[in-house]
Amino acid sequence: MTENLNLQLILPKTKCLYNDCTKPFFLPIKSLALKQNTPTAKPSTKPSARHVAFASFIGTTIEFYDFYIYAMASALVIGPVFFPASAPATQALNAFLTFGIAFIARPLGAIIFGHFGDRIGRKATLASSLLLMGICTLLIGCLPGYNSLGPWAAVILCLLRLGQGLGLGGEWAGAALLATEHAPTGRRAWFGMFPQLGPSIGFLLASLSFLVLSVYLTEAEFKAWGWRMPFFASALLVMVGLYIRFKLAETPAFSKALAAHHTHKTPIQSLLKTHLRPLILGALAVTVCYNLFYTTSVFCLSYGTKTLLIPRAEFLKMLCFAVVFMALITPLSAQLSDQWGRKPVLLTGCFLAILAGFSLSPLLASHSTLLITLFLSIALLLMGATFAPMGAFLPEQFPVAVRYTGAGLSYNIGGILGAASAPYISQILVDKGGLVWVGYYVSTMAFISFVAVLLMHETKQIDFNDS
Repeated sequence: MTENLNLQLILPKTKCLYNDCTKPFFLPIKSLALKQNTPTAKPSTKPSARHVAFASFIGTTIEFYDFYIYAMASALVIGPVFFPASAPATQALNAFLTFGIAFIARPLGAIIFGHFGDRIGRKATLASSLLLMGICTLLIGCLPGYNSLGPWAAVILCLLRLGQGLGLGGEWAGAALLATEHAPTGRRAWFGMFPQLGPSIGFLLASLSFLVLSVYLTEAEFKAWGWRMPFFASALLVMVGLYIRFKLAETPAFSKALAAHHTHKTPIQSLLKTHLRPLILGALAVTVCYNLFYTTSVFCLSYGTKTLLIPRAEFLKMLCFAVVFMALITPLSAQLSDQWGRKPVLLTGCFLAILAGFSLSPLLASHSTLLITLFLSIALLLMGATFAPMGAFLPEQFPVAVRYTGAGLSYNIGGILGAASAPYISQILVDKGGLVWVGYYVSTMAFISFVAVLLMHETKQIDFNDS
């Protein structure tokens, strides 16, 4: 029986076991899932808590490293490399637009990968999202610039950014579920913290890679080929991540739902029909995290190096220092949300983020590296404080059968609202009204998240497997 099923998967136009999955792109996912769930498959040993935590952490670290190296490249070099030198005034805006394209694709990635994550399992879907992200990142590093391909360079770049967005759109929810659905009772936020820790470490690795290049390469060497090195390094990281994830078993919560046939043929349809409110509120709640991070790491980097004329290497050192506070606060915030609940921690973080927006203009306009570093540190610390509980809080809003799709979609819609246009809007605001308006923008996005969290239910005590 197993041989027949596997044979059917490689035949064109053959209807597979799950009825709606005949597209070739997803056949590897289906094949892996069938091998896991057929009677002849060897039973997987239950992974240790350390293995689960590390697997969820390493995947988000790699995916966000890939995403952040492009974010930094867009602030430093994407404009001059991929857009005509005849329009230098629009190069930065065009670079920020390509940065935002991936966020538009992320909800679509959440729907596509969420469909398979909620139907065939978390493990195989996560491997596919990681692979897609890695391939697109490597190809961006190989892509010739405007001088070689003309306008086609920008077109291909945008397509690869769409691919990155699709991959990252399927990554976060799967990693969060991998951690939280293996978590013991009362420890979901702590386990959900590990995928939340990945972005800060990924950002630190991205910052360090560009810092090393800035120190050892001339400006001409960096723009000619040096910026591509972090993209090439991604391929090695992806191979490590794939190896670790393929050694995992399926999560207990999804295995139970699959055995009881409690899955939906079209998870997105059920989600929109019965769980629209938590989807929308979850997206608005996570907006503060995105806006704080990308205002700090992309807009401030661009403004600091191009307007304040702070040397690139020096500003990257400032960011590396600041992101340490994000990494340190993440486990503390997760621990507190397991003790006190998700809402008290999130509401406190959002309120402080509202206040932090008002400090942006005086600190950034001071031209003092100490005060600018202080703002970067405050913003990233508050990003970590609000981001950590989301690893448990967003998945807890949805039942098992639509959890991958629901958590992923709300998370990535929040990315569009809080980050996709954040550098672009911030650049326009600073050009038209000055830095104070960028601060107001940050405070407004934090206020929106504050209200959304206030309207959501506390989920610390829910039964995660039967919800």
